[in-house]
Amino acid sequence: MPLVRRTLALLTAIVVAVAPGSPAYAAYPDPGPVTGDIGVHDPTMVRRPGGGYLVAHTGDNIALKTSADRIAFRNAGAVFPAGAPWTTAYTGGSRNLWAPDLTYRDGRYWLYYSASTFGSNRSAIFLATSTTGASGSWTNHGLVIESRTSDNYNAIDPNLFVDTDGRWWLSFGSFWSGIKLIPLDPATGKRSGSALHSIAGRGGGAIEAPVITKRGSWYYQWVSFDRCCQGAASTYRVMVGRSSSVTGPYADRNGVAMTSGGGTEVLAGHGNIHGPGHQALVDDALVYHYYANNGAALLGINLLGYDAAGWPYVY
Repeated sequence: MPLVRRTLALLTAIVVAVAPGSPAYAAYPDPGPVTGDIGVHDPTMVRRPGGGYLVAHTGDNIALKTSADRIAFRNAGAVFPAGAPWTTAYTGGSRNLWAPDLTYRDGRYWLYYSASTFGSNRSAIFLATSTTGASGSWTNHGLVIESRTSDNYNAIDPNLFVDTDGRWWLSFGSFWSGIKLIPLDPATGKRSGSALHSIAGRGGGAIEAPVITKRGSWYYQWVSFDRCCQGAASTYRVMVGRSSSVTGPYADRNGVAMTSGGGTEVLAGHGNIHGPGHQALVDDALVYHYYANNGAALLGINLLGYDAAGWPYVY
């Protein structure tokens, strides 16, 4: 990071950390520098074991990008260049697959991804793995969970969380009754049992893109509120709550339960940055897409810090 930007970032972090209720808390920074092929929607990013980063994002057959330094990005093909015919029953025949989630562990990349159509909860989440992450190297392992029009939830926007005790969990959800959490079998990455926990919701309102992280004794649940996919008119914003248990209850800074619409805002539109959301976390950074003035969806990355009370902020 250039010295000037690092200094400014540090000053911003100090202001935010000591005065979280001040107007400075809403004076969000622009994304950090990224170059190259940065057109993305619903990005997920993972550090590669040999160095550099791998990105997957919504696109035909799941789009891939790579970066050596988290600044310069280049296109790297698709997860399934020959297509994914097992998904078309959920996509109406479209090749466009949504909201992938990448994790690297046990010598493999684990990729959960969604198949659906806009506005429908006839949806499914699938799993694929690869030892290299390269286009065409992925093995599909089939269905993890699906939702039907008779269900009150929507099986899209998956996120894998592996707890410090070795338990695997998958959070997911969009609109309907909100965000759900299911246990997974670590041996297969597939669903284990029938438990379905409700961990966030807005009474049918706009909430999606869950991510769970852990810092110290706190579990943090990150979600996106409001409207995606409207170009520069998008109102997406990144929200967070926390809990002492992975299954909740999660609450925001003011103690409002996330199952009752609670959430503390971490990042929202400002200036020429419209509708930042569908966040992922990697190392010390928050990764997301936002919309430019011309409506293009672009990659955003900001560094992430925590104030004295343990609440996150971007800088």
